[in-house]
Amino acid sequence: MVTILFYSIFIHFVFISCYNILSKRIYYIKLLSLWRMISFMINNNYWLKIATYDLKTAEAMLKSKRYLYVGFICNQSIEKILKGIYSDQFNQLPPRIHNLARLLKLVELGNDIPKNLLEILNELNPLNIAARYPDQQLDIMKELDFDYSSKLLENTRRLFKWLKTKL
Repeated sequence: MVTILFYSIFIHFVFISCYNILSKRIYYIKLLSLWRMISFMINNNYWLKIATYDLKTAEAMLKSKRYLYVGFICNQSIEKILKGIYSDQFNQLPPRIHNLARLLKLVELGNDIPKNLLEILNELNPLNIAARYPDQQLDIMKELDFDYSSKLLENTRRLFKWLKTKL
């Protein structure tokens, strides 16, 4: 009985010791991975690349007649290029917010943006939420068709082009 208790305590001790060593190693690896990711996102035009990718995805959504997602992905594209501008300006990760008007204000472009492009940004802003929640999807889907989505994508390209000059 004593040997079973001894082995039980010994195994428990070894397990706890190994777990602590392993968890510290995992923590270190996660910390290193996080540091590399942050460094990559700040220094390697990550945001511009992913914003460009999203713009191309919006084009694919238009071709496949998935009009709800044209608006959503256009919104995402502008959000990401704004976050790229933020990263360039402040050399840090942008805040985890999704409001395009707020992001525009954070990068201090609110006074510089032409009125017609600001209107496009304001049109895109609610499409982030509308595409995610079923009760709002039904309302917005009534308005979405090929003509509206094509115009929205064309306008997003114009806004994207202007924002890209601010990088």
